Amino acid sequence: MPIWQHWILSHEIAVRLGCFALVLMLMILWETLLPRRQWHNPRPVRWLNNLGLALINNLLVRLLFPMAAVGVAAYAGQKGWGLLRVLSLPPPWEVLIAVVTLDLIIYLQHVMFHALPALWRLHRVHHADVDFDVTTGIRFHPLEILISLGIKAAAIVLLGAPVVAVVIFEVLLNATAMFNHGNVYLPGALDRVLRWLIVTPDMHRVHHSIADDEANCNFGFNLPWWDRLLGTYRAQPRRGHERMTIGIHGIRQRRQVLWLPGVLLLPFSAPVTGYVINRRQGSRDEY
Repeated sequence: MPIWQHWILSHEIAVRLGCFALVLMLMILWETLLPRRQWHNPRPVRWLNNLGLALINNLLVRLLFPMAAVGVAAYAGQKGWGLLRVLSLPPPWEVLIAVVTLDLIIYLQHVMFHALPALWRLHRVHHADVDFDVTTGIRFHPLEILISLGIKAAAIVLLGAPVVAVVIFEVLLNATAMFNHGNVYLPGALDRVLRWLIVTPDMHRVHHSIADDEANCNFGFNLPWWDRLLGTYRAQPRRGHERMTIGIHGIRQRRQVLWLPGVLLLPFSAPVTGYVINRRQGSRDEY
């Protein structure tokens, strides 16, 4: 194994944790100074529960899958597995293709978690947050995290993604998820330019609308191109960002959407009813 690859594997946790902490602090500062919307629940309470859920997820992943995605990439590289190994492209091209392809796979995975009722049960934990801020971007049920890791690992092996590409992708995905869930204000002109390059908070906030047709648009986390190319892009919510309602129909009680025990039990405590992906007619705007 090359020395640089060994260094990445040895310091992967520190690199990801450092980037996570830096982006989290910057987004919290931005939200405090220039918020886009008013909060419905006290921020410290939400932070405690959402960050607690993220901590559970990280401990679970490290316990069950100590190799994680980067370890899978290193193992696949040693075995010579994957499409990129067959193509023998220059390393920069391998990294670029791997990062973009993995982003597309995460987009398709996100659509799947909305389309299949069993997976939507799990993904509702993310959407049930009645506020929308940086901690929403790390609020996922542990079972969803494990399924996502399995899909990601399979994609890395089939693609033959280099270790450095997986590290870059993981850091980017984590950072952009916190950025585009931020309750932050961006000037409209700047937002319109940025959303051609990256998913912005105003773009992704539409996806967290209580209206079914709006919640089934703007699935991207990092690159905004897939929504535009595949017909799931929506520029703005009908009622505007300040007046739109965040969350899910019928799941509004604080014990379900705010407190950690209820959040963990949510996939099994509330039925899935009346949810059709990309429904354009008969959408409900209020709960």
